[in-house]
Amino acid sequence: MTSAREQILGAVKQSLKRNGPNATNLETCEQRLSDPEAGLIPERSRLPHPAQIDLMEAMLIELSATVQRVSSDNQVPDAVVDYLKTRNLPQEIRLAPSMDLLDLPWDGHSLLKTSSGPAREPDQVSVTGAFAGVAETGTLMLHSGPEGPTTLNFLPENHIVVLRTSQVVGAYEEGWARLRKVFGNGVMPRTVNMISGPSRTGDIEQKIELGAHGPRRLHVIVIEDGDSAA
Repeated sequence: MTSAREQILGAVKQSLKRNGPNATNLETCEQRLSDPEAGLIPERSRLPHPAQIDLMEAMLIELSATVQRVSSDNQVPDAVVDYLKTRNLPQEIRLAPSMDLLDLPWDGHSLLKTSSGPAREPDQVSVTGAFAGVAETGTLMLHSGPEGPTTLNFLPENHIVVLRTSQVVGAYEEGWARLRKVFGNGVMPRTVNMISGPSRTGDIEQKIELGAHGPRRLHVIVIEDGDSAA
């Protein structure tokens, strides 16, 4: 007996006039994966790279995130501690297990407790890196992997993201192109998260509530390390 799933998929295929896989369909799919076409790129993202960084910051702030720029990696721990103090948060952070973060001089702050790995229920503050920043909408692009547990992006109420200016691109298409370049055409990490500001919802009485499905606060520390990488 035909299952309900097969009936639904059959109806979809019939409406698309695709009764089954064939060489033409497979070749078309492989061609699109190996040489993807870029979509339309908004004019506002077609800016010199320094202007893209300014746009990224402005969009983040508009989305209720906070931003701090630093001039070197070694200033990141100071920026994190300052953020914790101004928000009256405990001096304890959960780091993504990335060497870029683990190698920073955290030991210069004796009261700061650091640990690394996937988020745990008691964790209030996570610190992660980012794969890219999309200036077009102020969106952070993060992907899963051994050095970036996805739980750190959603479980703690406070998410601190370290973003380099060289990681800022103008449009989404550029971010995806960079991801394909790193992983290879047709290959993707298990999860790609696009984060635009703190978690929010307007479902309850049409009022915006932060922290509905993830972090209540998003803070981005921008390391000014030069122009965008190719």
